[in-house]
Amino acid sequence: MTMQHDQQIRLSIIVPVKNEAENLLPLIAEIEAACAGIAGFEIVYVDDGSTDETPRILREAMAQKPHLRVFRHGQSCGQSAAVRTGVTGARGVFCCTIDGDGQNDPAFIPQLLAALEAGGPGVGLAAGQRLGRKGRRKRLQSRLANAVRGAILRDGTRDSGCGLKCFARAVYLRLPYFDALHRFMPALIQREGLDIVHVDVQDRPRFAGVSNYGLFDRLWVGLLDLAGVWWLIRRRRRVPQVEEVIRS
Repeated sequence: MTMQHDQQIRLSIIVPVKNEAENLLPLIAEIEAACAGIAGFEIVYVDDGSTDETPRILREAMAQKPHLRVFRHGQSCGQSAAVRTGVTGARGVFCCTIDGDGQNDPAFIPQLLAALEAGGPGVGLAAGQRLGRKGRRKRLQSRLANAVRGAILRDGTRDSGCGLKCFARAVYLRLPYFDALHRFMPALIQREGLDIVHVDVQDRPRFAGVSNYGLFDRLWVGLLDLAGVWWLIRRRRRVPQVEEVIRS
């Protein structure tokens, strides 16, 4: 699936979800309110093989909201795959990702977009960094994972797991794709020779339900991903500046 971006759409908000039926409509309403001042936006939901009422609710919401678009995976492929599907299908020049459970506050989306654009072409990512992280266990696991990642990759990012990230669609599509890509975007953006700006965002409890993307992937499987990203960074080679010689 490949989409041409629509110059009239400035921003695509990408929301990966799996079995989040109770959280869909409240979050869509918050995104609409947060982005009301942005000229030209769309909301792109990616249903990652949900088995609850998520597909029905999204179909009904689409009938009422022309700026809402939905993609569906026939089976669950994971959060990184869902983000990739959303960005690939997006029509905006810029994309902003946000988790679908309500823990990320959409009110910060305009700040992320403004920070990215203020940085100019040398900035490839505006990354949210959570304050007031909810849940003691999650907080400790996140600190451990980020400490290990930061020591090895040196990406200057305190919280790479925050779902709120804003970037140019074209920049994202240049990145090497693999499972858990969304957790290593700061290091991979730096690999492309681009800078990162950080925006503090407030964490909050999820609206309803429980997490559908397991903590196991964040820790043990994440160590393998970390080794892979470290290898990719070390194998990066300078991109040549090419100029065609014009016949005189």
